[in-house]
Amino acid sequence: MICIVDDDAFVRDATVDLLSSLGHAAAAFESAEKFLDSGHFTDTLCLILDQQLPGLNGLELQHQMFVDGHRAANIFITAFPDQKARECALRAGAVAYLTKPYEQDHLIAALHAALSGK
Repeated sequence: MICIVDDDAFVRDATVDLLSSLGHAAAAFESAEKFLDSGHFTDTLCLILDQQLPGLNGLELQHQMFVDGHRAANIFITAFPDQKARECALRAGAVAYLTKPYEQDHLIAALHAALSGK
């Protein structure tokens, strides 16, 4: 399962459509808390998440998953790129840190890297 956590409905829907067209099972959530409460926490192989979210932000969600022992690959997408946040996300193991609007090819490449463990 690939999960998308983004407060922008358009981004969520477009990303689910893209992943579905590539043959991946995907679920989308508007907040970190809804994702954590969804039951998909343990079966998520890759998490595509927005850096800026209401409630827990993307970096906090990444940290929470690590603390809870879940090692899903992370791909960050953000409309508000921040060098410090980028470095923090990548240092904590994120596969990619993409800026919205992201190029589909860049997300697909990051997804392949995430799912192959590279």
